[in-house]
Amino acid sequence: MSLTRRDFATKSAITGAGVALAGSVGALATAPQALASTDTDSLGEGEAAAHGGVGYGPLISDPNGILALPAGFKYRIVTYSGRTTLESGEITPSNHDGTAAFDGPRGTTLLVNNHELRGPRANWKYPVPLTEGLVYDPAAAGGCTVVEVRPDGQVAEWVGIAGTSTNCAGGRTAWGTWLTCEENSDKAGVNGMTKDHGYVFEVDPRDRRANQNPKPLKFFGRYDHEAVVIDPRRGHAYLTEDAGSPNGLLFRWTPPQGFEHGRGKLRTLADDAGVLQAFKCFDSGGQFVDDLSRATKIGTVYGVDWVDVPDRDAKTTAVRKQFTAGQVTRARKLEGMWWGDGGAYIVSSFARTESPVQHDGAVWFYDPKRRTLTLKVLLGVNPDPADPSADGAFDGPDNITVSPYGGLVIAEDGEGIQHLFGATDSGRTYPIARNELNTGTEEEPEYSEFAGVTFSCDGRTLFASIQDPGIMLAITGPWKRQKRG
Repeated sequence: MSLTRRDFATKSAITGAGVALAGSVGALATAPQALASTDTDSLGEGEAAAHGGVGYGPLISDPNGILALPAGFKYRIVTYSGRTTLESGEITPSNHDGTAAFDGPRGTTLLVNNHELRGPRANWKYPVPLTEGLVYDPAAAGGCTVVEVRPDGQVAEWVGIAGTSTNCAGGRTAWGTWLTCEENSDKAGVNGMTKDHGYVFEVDPRDRRANQNPKPLKFFGRYDHEAVVIDPRRGHAYLTEDAGSPNGLLFRWTPPQGFEHGRGKLRTLADDAGVLQAFKCFDSGGQFVDDLSRATKIGTVYGVDWVDVPDRDAKTTAVRKQFTAGQVTRARKLEGMWWGDGGAYIVSSFARTESPVQHDGAVWFYDPKRRTLTLKVLLGVNPDPADPSADGAFDGPDNITVSPYGGLVIAEDGEGIQHLFGATDSGRTYPIARNELNTGTEEEPEYSEFAGVTFSCDGRTLFASIQDPGIMLAITGPWKRQKRG
């Protein structure tokens, strides 16, 4: 049953125009440009370990020039493109991106790691190897690897899927698999591709045989996918689209009547199974909202309705272009998602001139029970984003995960210096790590984005990657439950 604008306006009037609604859902809220401020900025290095407030203290520079961490924390390199190898002896592929962790056999941790490689294989020094039986399109460079981290620290890595394009984010399923998303919708014959791209594929980290003969899950639609989450109770899939001109969409896929999720079940569905819809938001007054950037206050709550996609495979027209003005709501740079707290946390990485209002990042929370979308985090535009040496305000949130210690952990993909940072339930923020690997020059330094942020299932290790050149890191230390601030 859809939530009509009249229904939402009536409920908002009863509860106080959305302010009471926002107050009842627990906010990851902060004012614009406030995400750079923390409780720990004034602490010295010696005080950091004993700090009892939010976060873990200031970051301490790494003599090896890779990762700055708070006192008491340490990292180790799990995979490093160009240096580590797969079980086959081939080089670890580059451009690490979305990742999820799974419990493996005999105390191991299994990580499925996307490799965001766009276009022909010849363009990349370390593409995902074309492992027999695991290739979708032999012309494409991307895919996933599965990384096994053993209790003794030993690491093994193998291919989960190959021949896909621009594997950016994705999503972990409740039945223990990974959905990898192609953020590229080239058709066969474009950029050397031999098959159509822009799909979602399922990768099973525990069963290599289940990954044979990769099948695109076409019912999720063909577009520039970013991330996907599955509602474990209702069975819906929610998917983000990272695209512009016009801005991208948030989608919901409803499974066919009687379908039950499970290992290998998605592969059994027809290409047109279920219903794919795009979101349409309206405010507490029942007015249509054309773009999420219109929201400029933390706690803004929109009602959400869903509109059927006419041609999900985009045979002649891109999915986001199949809607006219007023039919759907749009947002720039819809990126990472993570399921937690009974709903989906959704990132809009930034908004510029292609959007009604500019910002440097936002995190929303979709509540499927109430069918509402609430603005949790909003980053104002950094006044000086061009100075890479200024370790200032966080910007450009991308991959995201819900922390077992409360709140969120977010990978930064912004301008200049890049961080992993946390946000508590009440909006206090704090740095967790800083990328110190300069891939530019001393005069013009460059720092790659963070990606693939995910905790091990026991919560002891935070895995994250530096995308370029492709380094997966395991971070351990005195994790603690974060106060609300």
